[in-house]
Amino acid sequence: MSIRLYDTSARQIRDFVPLVDGCVSIYLCGATVQSAPHIGHIRSGVDFDILRRWMEYRGYRVTFVRNVTDIDDKILAKEKESGSPWWEIGHRNERAFNAAYDALGCLAPQHEPRATGHITEMVELMQQLMERGHAYPSEGSVYFDVRSQPGYLALSRQKLDNLRQPESEGETGKRDGRDFALWKAAKPGEPHWPSPWGPGRPGWHLECSAMARKYLGAEFDIHGGGRDLIFPHHENELAQSTGAGDPFARYWMHNEWVTMAGEKMSKSLGNSVLVSEMVKRWRPIVLRYYLGTPHYRSAIEYSEGALREAEEGFGRIEGFVQRAVELVGVAEPAEAVPEAFAAHMDEDLGVPQALAEVHRTVRAGNVALGEGDKDAVRRRLTEVRAMLGVLGLDPLDAGWSGGAASGEGEKLRSAVDALVAALLAQREAARGRKDWATADAMRDALGDAGVVVEDTAAGPRWSLA
Repeated sequence: MSIRLYDTSARQIRDFVPLVDGCVSIYLCGATVQSAPHIGHIRSGVDFDILRRWMEYRGYRVTFVRNVTDIDDKILAKEKESGSPWWEIGHRNERAFNAAYDALGCLAPQHEPRATGHITEMVELMQQLMERGHAYPSEGSVYFDVRSQPGYLALSRQKLDNLRQPESEGETGKRDGRDFALWKAAKPGEPHWPSPWGPGRPGWHLECSAMARKYLGAEFDIHGGGRDLIFPHHENELAQSTGAGDPFARYWMHNEWVTMAGEKMSKSLGNSVLVSEMVKRWRPIVLRYYLGTPHYRSAIEYSEGALREAEEGFGRIEGFVQRAVELVGVAEPAEAVPEAFAAHMDEDLGVPQALAEVHRTVRAGNVALGEGDKDAVRRRLTEVRAMLGVLGLDPLDAGWSGGAASGEGEKLRSAVDALVAALLAQREAARGRKDWATADAMRDALGDAGVVVEDTAAGPRWSLA
């Protein structure tokens, strides 16, 4: 077994060799909580959740860190627009992000640090950068000297002489306009924290270098995020950490965007689709299928048609699982996924090819169902559940079915089962006495309520439309 991953820094797929045998450390750049999440934000969470699940399946002990940026220019701009305190905006939207991650079945990180909780570590990092000649104070702010770092821009493959960045508002006293802020001097009315250079707040890039070091150490395995973060965010993180003497990330992984009409989904462009609205129109497990089954390095073009295709594709899988359970009962997932599925997942998380193996197994299972071969149906069911489990898409998992049997979701499911079963029994009685009008009317009434009835040789089956 050898997992291979595309490393943005190397621009090629590399064999994955962990820093510590049997362990994997992952740092994912998480939410900047100036607003509620759209599906473009959450794609990153889903993609790296699949990476984490696959690593765990392969026997690694995974430490997963996903940060929260709860203070930055965007949040302060929202404060001015809305009149709400910056911390209230951040807390409200952090809850919205976590609700979205939970809704789409993402496992919780072991650590989810906030920027404002790690000012001490950031100050220590800035002091180290000054001692090593990579940072300098100016008018209460602290800047990173990009010319002091020979390897600067190696991640994004740019040339410094071609890089032109206008100075951000309020950032004065730079030696070079391309230098970036580590610490921003306090402005009247803005939140601030003490530092040896005066009160201020951290720059965006500084927090991740400090928090990755605190929770994963000076060197760790995988740093992840969206492609838009390669520059300047990840480039500047790399400069800060290596400037302080840390080896930092061994592999860099970046997921592609969700686009709309070819443009990156973004609130600033007015083309975003909020997760909170999407889950009212589409089942969360279908949204996860839609976001998680394309290759993580391929763009997803948003459309209603694409979501309907995802719903139909997942419906074929779920339909087999439901019919198999009716015939053979709930069978636990197989201990091992099929070899072909594993081979695709090992090769840079080849989810589309692995998903093809799921559908192939489902087709074989449907043949077995038609033949009434219970042993074959049970085998295919266990294989499908194993594969869906590492993708976070097993419809029989408690996370999707409403929790433990005592939970409210299971109580509701049991009540619906009983009510529909009673109506179907009445419909069967009407059919038995050849009262076709009543039987058809009951079927139509169930259809109006979103219950699809299918008459089979073994009796009627129902599912939600």
